[in-house]
Amino acid sequence: MPVCTTRDGVEIFYKDWGRGRPVVFSHGWPLNGDAWQDQLKAVADAGHRAIAHDRRGHGRSAPVWDGYDFDTFADDLADLLDHLDLRDVTLVAHSMGGGEVARYIGRHGTGRVRSVVLLSAITPLMLQGPDNPEGVPQSVFDDIKAGILRERSQFWKDIAETFFSAGRPGSPVTQGNKDAFWAMAMQETIEGGVACVDAFAATRFHDDLSKFDVPTLIVHGDDDQVVPIDATARKAVELIAGAELTVYEGGSHGLALVDGHKQRFTADLLEFLRR
Repeated sequence: MPVCTTRDGVEIFYKDWGRGRPVVFSHGWPLNGDAWQDQLKAVADAGHRAIAHDRRGHGRSAPVWDGYDFDTFADDLADLLDHLDLRDVTLVAHSMGGGEVARYIGRHGTGRVRSVVLLSAITPLMLQGPDNPEGVPQSVFDDIKAGILRERSQFWKDIAETFFSAGRPGSPVTQGNKDAFWAMAMQETIEGGVACVDAFAATRFHDDLSKFDVPTLIVHGDDDQVVPIDATARKAVELIAGAELTVYEGGSHGLALVDGHKQRFTADLLEFLRR
């Protein structure tokens, strides 16, 4: 099984498909690298080397007790890129993965990076406050942690509805989409599940975004019920020099997994990679 051992001795599992200029995918919470299966195949078929890792405590990576903070996640990503000696990389990140990539650039720079795609990303800040009134109230994050601790299996089934905006009339989400979400979520450690909530709720990425100096595409659905577009994407595009924002009408937080939006995102990603 392909693994990278991080600087603190944690084994990180990764997929490595195809050959060519590398594209590295960072998944969202509470998922793992399997969330990128469609895009991995499309990118590899298009002549790229497609790589997706499972974050520590998720999927097939080591089920460790600690290290669920963005400095550590960024260093894990740096260790993976160093381990594979990847250069001229496009980093593609969903949700919490956007924070991982932002902090990677903040801590390690863009020496190995060609470009970035931020999909439904949590950057620059999720938590509601005086300087971020469009954000998510602390009570919502408290309820998420309580749900995980109370009965996480049912909680993941319940939150899948929100993740995919499943209650909207005409939603294309399938039971298969929701079942896949549940299966990946159940592979996350319970400690990781709770600790990551604190990390992605309150971590500020403004300084990290200011250090982006590569082409950056931001994609966000305007019906994202998990990561509000006005608190994140619409602010991030102002903080990243030269970034462009593409808004998907009716797009949920999990748009890259759902028929219709999935194909559009994959096409937009491939077009971006051709630049």
